[in-house]
Amino acid sequence: MNNVRQSKKRDAMLALLRQTDCHPSADWVYHRIRAEFPDLSLGTVYRNLNLLCDRRLIRRVGTVNGQERYDGVTEPHSHFICNGCGAIIDLPGQTPDQDWLDAAGVQYGFRAEGCEFIVRGLCRYCLDRQSDAQT
Repeated sequence: MNNVRQSKKRDAMLALLRQTDCHPSADWVYHRIRAEFPDLSLGTVYRNLNLLCDRRLIRRVGTVNGQERYDGVTEPHSHFICNGCGAIIDLPGQTPDQDWLDAAGVQYGFRAEGCEFIVRGLCRYCLDRQSDAQT
């Protein structure tokens, strides 16, 4: 994997992911950069996003509405995923600390090497829509 050659398309995908906080899907990435790269295919986007994840330059957040979503921020942080509209919101500073991970490891017999914490529910927008529908 260390012998992966430089790619302008991959570099553009990485830059795009690092510039946004919307936690995009491969389809979103494809539509944002295909004007710059007319020969780009969706398959190329998927392959490159997987490679960037494997190299830990980006990370997968999870599947929302049937599409894998990605994050250009690789530092540990948690996410909120709305079950209504699929919005993903960063929750910085809300990840269980190392003491909690160590205690869970002792209790259940594992060594934690990381933690991905995801909260699911309804965002403010969906709660407001739900409230409006009931009135």
